Amino acid sequence: MIKIKVPKEIRIMTVSGHILAETLSEVLSHVRPGVSEIELDKLADRLIVAKGGYPGFKKVKGYNHATCISTNDVVVHGIPSAYKLKEGDVIGIDCGVFYNGYHTDMSETLRVSSQKSKVKSQKLDEIDKFLQTGKKALEEGIRAAKLGNHVGDISKAIQDIIEVQNGYSIVRSLVGHGVGKDLHEEPEVPGYLNGNINKTPVLKEGMTIAIEVIYNMGKNGVVLANDDGWTIKTEDGSLSGVFERTIAITEKGSLILTK
Repeated sequence: MIKIKVPKEIRIMTVSGHILAETLSEVLSHVRPGVSEIELDKLADRLIVAKGGYPGFKKVKGYNHATCISTNDVVVHGIPSAYKLKEGDVIGIDCGVFYNGYHTDMSETLRVSSQKSKVKSQKLDEIDKFLQTGKKALEEGIRAAKLGNHVGDISKAIQDIIEVQNGYSIVRSLVGHGVGKDLHEEPEVPGYLNGNINKTPVLKEGMTIAIEVIYNMGKNGVVLANDDGWTIKTEDGSLSGVFERTIAITEKGSLILTK
């Protein structure tokens, strides 16, 4: 059952999303060679609490971190480790905030580089193009999230950018989702269209969803990487990326709550 939120609930989620967006922005600013994944996770934890929230991912049974950190061929659910980032790594940070009874969810992927290398390199290469494509797909997915459209319109917008126009692969087994009192609610929001758009859920005012672009540079196959029960990697060892925002469907269009 899809849970429709009233304006009061959306206002609470807006505060939650603001805490999350501020936190993730600051954590991303600390991404550089030599910094460990676990240092970034601990920073996120401290910032969320300092801003009046609670790390939402810690409410997931068996998970004890504020973030999931996915480096290079890790797709999602990477447990933050002592691994120290290296120049050229691709790191995705997924983070959630629980505030006054409501969750918000957000992720971003970027390339690890020193300030020196950022100044030196102005050329757009294959990895830069890969990441820019993910951002563009997220923007188009959010643009399609409006009253009267269907979840399938979001899915098609994302798939068109990732697969049709650029030849990358959307991961089929991992999808966006509703979000609110629970971190994962109905409906599922795939990054690909499966079947008829009109048979997917209609977008209604008060729906709150996490639109998520989960894609690989290579093929779309993924595997459970080891015995930690969480980490999912690309099957072919290719790079992966994830971009996500929590939005609310309003009469004026999609309202980005994690902004």
